[in-house]
Amino acid sequence: MKPIIDLGIIEVHLYSILLFIAIILGSNIAIKEAKRHGYEEDFIVNLLFLGVIVGIIGARVYYVIFNFDYYKDNLIEVFKVWNGGLAIHGGIIFGLITVAIVCYKKKINLLKILDYLVVGLIIAQAIGRWGNFFNGEAHGAITSLSYLESLHLPQFIIDGMYINGNYYIPTFLYESIWCLIGFVIMLLIRRRKFMKVGYLTSFYLVWYGIERVFVEGMRTDSLMLFSLRIAQIVSILMVIIGIIIFIYSLKRCKKYEESV
Repeated sequence: MKPIIDLGIIEVHLYSILLFIAIILGSNIAIKEAKRHGYEEDFIVNLLFLGVIVGIIGARVYYVIFNFDYYKDNLIEVFKVWNGGLAIHGGIIFGLITVAIVCYKKKINLLKILDYLVVGLIIAQAIGRWGNFFNGEAHGAITSLSYLESLHLPQFIIDGMYINGNYYIPTFLYESIWCLIGFVIMLLIRRRKFMKVGYLTSFYLVWYGIERVFVEGMRTDSLMLFSLRIAQIVSILMVIIGIIIFIYSLKRCKKYEESV
């Protein structure tokens, strides 16, 4: 992908800009929600900074591991993240481990913190998928121009889905819209009186997990383990964990108005 700013030594790519916007917006939402529930801004900012850094590294490591046959002969390519290749599941796993460790050491309720973070995370994912669009990745199978036109897509998306002589299904868009809808739902329910600690986390895991299982089946660039799509396996596990968290929250956790 060509950079939109080329200063010789430094190149700025649209993929990187969208990733930066996604992180900033998602972090601000998480910070405001955490502060509303009495957490110090310094704590949540430091947690996010650490979680984002480790998450990005984890997303890259995860992607490289499942494409090792390519990267073992092209080691310099490992560091060219602006060309794409950040696996969201890797970022989630590494980021979650980091947040869990910090919360354990600080003796802070992990589910509460995750409830604040997932609202920002899902909108960040909605934005980040557009980076995939401009990189010409995370798309589905070859399709026809008439099919894309039947979706009533803006012309720039149709043009962007014309890659190397073929039109492709815009799976990036399906996921972006799904995440955006999930974000709106979370905004509408997060302060309702019935909400308990853990509900938002369980909703995120189930909502995103279900979508990714189906959309991943349409993609042509899935990370594979033998004949299995890794993202589908992880997404199914996300749904299962989300259901378990919901049951646990339903039976064991307090409502937010009672836990503040």
